[in-house]
Amino acid sequence: MDVYESLVDVVGNTPLVRLNRITAGLSAPIYAKLEYVNPGGSVKDRIALSMVRAAEDAGLLRPGGTIVETTSGNTGVGLAMVAAQRGYRCVFTLPEKSSAEKVAVLRAYGAEVVVCPGDVPREHPDHPRATAARIARTTPGAWLADQYNNPANPRAHHGSTGPELWRQTEGRLTHLVAGVGTGGTISGTGGYLKEVSGGRVRVIGADPEASVYSGGPGTAYAVESIGLFRHPETVDDSWPESFHTDVVDRFERISDRDSLLTARRLAREEGLLVGASAGTAVAAGLRVAAGLGPDDLVVVVIPDSGRNYLSKVFDDAWLREQIGEERPAGGA
Repeated sequence: MDVYESLVDVVGNTPLVRLNRITAGLSAPIYAKLEYVNPGGSVKDRIALSMVRAAEDAGLLRPGGTIVETTSGNTGVGLAMVAAQRGYRCVFTLPEKSSAEKVAVLRAYGAEVVVCPGDVPREHPDHPRATAARIARTTPGAWLADQYNNPANPRAHHGSTGPELWRQTEGRLTHLVAGVGTGGTISGTGGYLKEVSGGRVRVIGADPEASVYSGGPGTAYAVESIGLFRHPETVDDSWPESFHTDVVDRFERISDRDSLLTARRLAREEGLLVGASAGTAVAAGLRVAAGLGPDDLVVVVIPDSGRNYLSKVFDDAWLREQIGEERPAGGA
């Protein structure tokens, strides 16, 4: 029978689809890696499974245990899905700007959700990461996944996403474009592609223009799940250990306007209902491809579905609050 014995066996092997209308006028093709086809709905299913397996193997997570993590939503969904398969309890801390849809999905999986202020320094006891660490310390049998510093995060992509892309493009891929949140996706995938291509593949980070990663001031921005926000009172200015900075050749800094409107264009011109971070990545991919020729091949990682953001990205009133009146993304 052509069946799967478990839902976690479905994680990975996501489709690679060419973008056709939004790329009009470009010589280089752009292909989208549709990570929202994963069973939990995002790229984070890969790292959730990888981190849980590593914790089980190390004896850090035992039967009946509790998974604790800070998440903007997607990693929590992946962990909750794996936890449901294995009988673990879940507690997640989320920043206030996380969409209502993400919170609702986590609770639908039976997870406990603690919404925390997102505009406080990392050292503040109410910060999402500080709150998660405290819950893990005080909960018997708890394991803190710590996706920002867990080596199983980039390892998941080095062992799956990268090899998939190399196989799907028959080794013709020349440029990888991906957003940077924890850094695991771009580090693991990009690292593998650089290794297998002998350094030929170029890796470009797609970053909100206010994000610290690409030299921004670290002030607040609308796009969820990627970039690095830094409260002015934050003392710890370290970057996630999951982000291997040497893998990234350069960044493309993308405004909230271009990110949000590109996400909308993908729905209306390509039939791809995606989140704002996918808009950031595709906007960056369009810039990259503009300087390339027909022998190049650009792959953009699409992290999640727009169904998580119907109350935000695809709500006209919310969009106007963020960027003013809607108009075309102007070459983004």
